[in-house]
Amino acid sequence: MSRIGNKPIAIPEGVEVKVNGTEVTVKGPKGTLTDTFKAEITIAVEGNEVIVTRPSDVKEHRALHGLTRTLVANMVEGVSKGFSKELEVNGVGYRVAKQGKDLVMNLGYSHQVIMPEPDGITVEVPNPNKIIISGPNKQQVGQFAAEVREKRPPEPYKGKGIKYAGEYIRRKEGKAGKGAKG
Repeated sequence: MSRIGNKPIAIPEGVEVKVNGTEVTVKGPKGTLTDTFKAEITIAVEGNEVIVTRPSDVKEHRALHGLTRTLVANMVEGVSKGFSKELEVNGVGYRVAKQGKDLVMNLGYSHQVIMPEPDGITVEVPNPNKIIISGPNKQQVGQFAAEVREKRPPEPYKGKGIKYAGEYIRRKEGKAGKGAKG
């Protein structure tokens, strides 16, 4: 019994869901998303709800049931509200700026790190130590945020680097730690 898969997905006002066989298209104020799902799982629009059903209780169908329902729910939420990730840049001389469609980062390297803004994703830099990545596709937003963080992940000694807002960095003591003898 899938608790997540059995939940109907409420379609908010201004969002349109079309199901064409295995292809689902969701249109809303933030954009349009299209995805193809496995043929075994049935997706139907009934009134202002999307219902996802599975043909049997085989392990693969049970797994696909919850996954498909969650992916469709993320598409509906993405085109209505959108998703965003916030990153913080910590370190002396570390800063970020936006030049046109490019994200320009000074991260302590001998060169600037320049990343172009992908299609369908908006990058904002409200101050030199903060990056906000937003868009309708949850997977694309998370992937781009991970790629930006990868350019200088936070290190455990001073906490310098790029981290997600609210992320906890486990800190380590330096050389002159607890067991130092004089």
